[in-house]
Amino acid sequence: MSQFEVMGQALGTTRLFVIGGPCVIESREMVLMIADFMKQACERLQLSYVFKSSYDKANRTSWDAFRGPGLREGLDILASIRRELGIPILTDVHTVREAEEAARVVDILQIPAFLVRQTDLLVAAGNTGKPVNLKKAQFMAPGDMIHAIAKVRQTGNDRILVTERGTQFGYNNLVVDMRAIAIMAEFGLPVVFDATHSVQLPGGQGTSSGGQRQFVAPLARAAVAAGAHGVFLEMHQDPERALSDGPNSLPLFAVPQLLEDLLKVYHAVHGAES
Repeated sequence: MSQFEVMGQALGTTRLFVIGGPCVIESREMVLMIADFMKQACERLQLSYVFKSSYDKANRTSWDAFRGPGLREGLDILASIRRELGIPILTDVHTVREAEEAARVVDILQIPAFLVRQTDLLVAAGNTGKPVNLKKAQFMAPGDMIHAIAKVRQTGNDRILVTERGTQFGYNNLVVDMRAIAIMAEFGLPVVFDATHSVQLPGGQGTSSGGQRQFVAPLARAAVAAGAHGVFLEMHQDPERALSDGPNSLPLFAVPQLLEDLLKVYHAVHGAES
């Protein structure tokens, strides 16, 4: 089974870990506050924590939706969080050039679900030598992720995570098949469950996506019980005013209790010493 450390944080299949933050960088002050809050919450529970936020949401529903500060300013902000808080950083990349530039700043590169079949992007991410988080596309069977994994592995990079984030279920809806956790675990890589994007209703509000955050907690608990090694969560101090993915983001101050619940489930499945 693949195990690796990023800035002292263990990511693998023997301990529950957390990836989380606001969907998009709205301001330096906002992401720093959330990152610090999450760092402290995870430290109290002895959970490995990776901060996530995006400098550019390149797949927004409408052309005039807020996308973030952009590559250069966004990477500067992420670098300052890494430096000031001493925590590893994950962010999305969308092009070969972005993969190369982001790798100079962040610790883990994430391939968005819509792009996980893009060979050049996966090879570029693998060639950086940084860990790569591959998000399963909404239209892909979990077993087909082996081909995305192979594209990264052929670069000699085996520091790979795979993430389940729901599957298309008709129009404007997703469904989570918990069998995907077990299927992707057979690849011998850490499997992450994206609990907040899995309750998204893509394009469900006409010019933006909707979401059903009331289902985040039960799905996250079910995924950990099914064998997920890590959980991906997006949160915001005021989700109703978030500039991206508010309907499926958790209120920040609700996250610590969910993390406690997930840790209890993990210990019930794997034993209290895990």
